[in-house]
Amino acid sequence: MRPFRLLAMLLPLLAVLPLHAQQFANTCHASSSYDVTLKADSLLFDRPAPAPLHVELQQGALRTDGVSVHLNPEDQDRLSLFEREARALAPRVRTVAQNGVDMAAQALRAEAGGMGMGADTRAEFDHRLAADASELKQRIAASRSTHDWQGDVGDQYANQIAADLLPLLAADLGQQAMTAALSGDLQTAANLRDRATMLATELQPRLQRRMQALRPQVEALCPAIQRLAELQQGVRGSNGRPLSLLQIGQ
Repeated sequence: MRPFRLLAMLLPLLAVLPLHAQQFANTCHASSSYDVTLKADSLLFDRPAPAPLHVELQQGALRTDGVSVHLNPEDQDRLSLFEREARALAPRVRTVAQNGVDMAAQALRAEAGGMGMGADTRAEFDHRLAADASELKQRIAASRSTHDWQGDVGDQYANQIAADLLPLLAADLGQQAMTAALSGDLQTAANLRDRATMLATELQPRLQRRMQALRPQVEALCPAIQRLAELQQGVRGSNGRPLSLLQIGQ
């Protein structure tokens, strides 16, 4: 079962450091087999299998796999509230994701600041990091569907940013190593070369620890997700089965 897809909007964080979406899903114990798209006049859930493959909510009306479902007034009210509250939740999720990008960028700057980089390298690093973070935040702001973050999109961003930033740090450490070697400090030179080689591996756990500070913001979303799970209870699709757009575990 894939993580609840509204929370999957947090996947842009994967572009900055290797966190798993499941870590966020575990926070609220929420999951779903559907993707979700916020359309102009409706909310669409879709998945490859099993049926129903498409569930569309529109102001209290329900369609599953293209078939209109007759609802009693109570269920209509429930789905109207579900759609309204899901729409209200989406920008909150985007805000947490953007805050995560800012937090990760700050963490990267802090880590880089402890490497003794030269002024030119530090300026170029800050410039590239700011541009990468801005691009990612713009993509988050424009996103209206979890399809935008499927597949290897996170890996692509991670590789792009790593290719943009890590060579700068490695080259600067290499230059420091050469300077140390020329001055006769061979042990420092060797340590710096090892540090350059292990740069990405060493950064990963430190960045993950720093990003734990985002957890309270994710936890603040949990009551709204729980509310959505409650609103869908008892509503059935055209096949007579519960909608089960999302599930809350223990």
